[in-house]
Amino acid sequence: MGWDRIVARLGLRAPRAGKRAVPVLMTAGIAAVAASILTPGFQLSDEALRACLQLSIAVIGASLFLFALFIRRIADDHRQIAESEQRFRRAMEDSAIGVAIVGLDGRIVQTNPAFAAMLGYRRAEIEAMTFFQITHPDDLQLGRETMVALREGKIDSFHFEKRYLKKDGTPVWAQLAGSVIREEETGKPLYLVSQIEDIDARKQAEARIAEAETRWNFALTSAGQGVWSLDMRKGGTTYSETWVRMLGYDDGELDGDPDRWLTLIHPDDLKHVGEAERAHLAGETPFFEAEFRMRHKDGHWVWILDRGKAIERDGEGRLIRAIGSLTDITQRKQAEERLKVSAAMLADEKERLRVTLQSIGDAVICTDAANRITFMNPVAEKLTGGAAAEALGKALGHVYWAVDEETGQRIGLTPPSASDRHYSDQNTRAVLVRRDDTRCSIRQVVSPIMNDRDEFCGLVIVFQDFTDARALQRQLAYAAAHDALTGLANRSSFIRTMEELVDQCRLDGGEHQFLFVDLDHFKAVNDTGGHAAGDALLKRVADAIRNVLAPEDIVARLGGDEFAVILKSGASARGPVAARSVISAIRNLDFSWDGRPHSIGASIGLAPIRAGCGEADEIIARADAACYAAKAAGRGCVSAASDEDMGEDTVTPLAAAS
Repeated sequence: MGWDRIVARLGLRAPRAGKRAVPVLMTAGIAAVAASILTPGFQLSDEALRACLQLSIAVIGASLFLFALFIRRIADDHRQIAESEQRFRRAMEDSAIGVAIVGLDGRIVQTNPAFAAMLGYRRAEIEAMTFFQITHPDDLQLGRETMVALREGKIDSFHFEKRYLKKDGTPVWAQLAGSVIREEETGKPLYLVSQIEDIDARKQAEARIAEAETRWNFALTSAGQGVWSLDMRKGGTTYSETWVRMLGYDDGELDGDPDRWLTLIHPDDLKHVGEAERAHLAGETPFFEAEFRMRHKDGHWVWILDRGKAIERDGEGRLIRAIGSLTDITQRKQAEERLKVSAAMLADEKERLRVTLQSIGDAVICTDAANRITFMNPVAEKLTGGAAAEALGKALGHVYWAVDEETGQRIGLTPPSASDRHYSDQNTRAVLVRRDDTRCSIRQVVSPIMNDRDEFCGLVIVFQDFTDARALQRQLAYAAAHDALTGLANRSSFIRTMEELVDQCRLDGGEHQFLFVDLDHFKAVNDTGGHAAGDALLKRVADAIRNVLAPEDIVARLGGDEFAVILKSGASARGPVAARSVISAIRNLDFSWDGRPHSIGASIGLAPIRAGCGEADEIIARADAACYAAKAAGRGCVSAASDEDMGEDTVTPLAAAS
């Protein structure tokens, strides 16, 4: 479709009334003259004939004048259309935002350099495609629904976000805004004009922000802390969800009035809270800190440690913004009350009890200075499998033996040195070995007990059963690096591995072989048997590839029906041999679905991984191109990419090599 036709649809048209008026007037004038002369029996005096001729000549003259005006108008219209075409062409060509004209069948009629560059194509390449081919599979339905709504006349414009696929297969987020161009007379939709803005960086930033917020909220929840934020410009105070749950309220229920929190404070605590607030606002203290009781929604009192700081004031010193944290210290306050009752006890027993009570809820073991057990709580009994009554007075190793998860070495618990009397050792890789030789992963914190004379009195060991959490960590790490369907390495982990190998080859001069495997006729399985059949076949293909390769070789699923292999062992001659083995294994798969046999094949592109071959993505692209060459050669064969000069590929058909 040319620019002139596009602009004609978007721009000016010659007035139709003008086109019709001139011929009508000229015809009328000529008809009047002819009628006065040729009509039989029609007699006129000389004066009447002269008047008639003058009138006809006037009509014809007016017609010629209007015709001249019409010709000029047409010339002006053509000039305006040409100018509009030039402006539209320049706006589209020079736009930093992608612009595409798309037919109702999804075919990309025309695009600008910005859109082609955004997806890594040349314009000629992308204008030979449909938007279905460059749209992320998960977003195809959105585009189809929009196209149907436009064709049915339900909408005239659209605005949404979706993912495109770059030429290298990587997704990129874009924001689309456009409208449908319709036939002027019938309203029939002709094509779409879309503006496409690259918002991938924004999407990634949003994902990182969301991830950071999730980690922050998780940390607050784990620590049992809440956060408040005062902003007088925005109308008051907001509280984190963690905090409002501590007081039994719903998220957002306490937000707003900056003085509402004062109504929840215990009357006996209002005075010292007000004094602490006044001192900070007056600049007498660097931050606000107070401990007080607040009423829970159900009526009971919760002890709170509130720390905050003013972070913005106006020109007159009035508070504009402040932020702080709220910690539920009810258990600590209760422990302190119990400690007051035991004030007559020895100082070391008092310190041991305080630390123990602070740590209650987790497994706790206390020892004396000689490393003999003096206390075990029920959780410790359950985790260690030893009874407190039997363990008291015995060496710590009698019930508690911890080793490092990675090294297997015992984690020693020795008294601190004179210069390190206040240490607190934490270990999240510890494994508890019970007396019956069963094991569980733990997270332990070891703290010394010091008396008022700074003398070492023993240890407090606080530990938790961390088995499920550690197993979850392993599962998450595995899921992040493996394809959920086939269990092979996924694209991201494979790319990282390949980049490491490329760097290693640059250092030590080693060489590996890279195979890009693309299945042949796989789409027919999906079309006839559905995605369940396709998934089942992909698992079989993954097993077949692994079974014909060495254990140290790396196999990955890049996506869809594309696989990748790195041959880590053997010389370069092993590449074609291994590739043909993979092709044979896939070709010989005996796969049936719902009683119907299916046969597929594979085409493989082969490229070396060694110093001088470029970056990982260049090697992959080279192998991908070789794979296309293999498909062009008839499928079911190996195409070896040329060396760095990117010359002609060498194609070795499987049949010839067998």
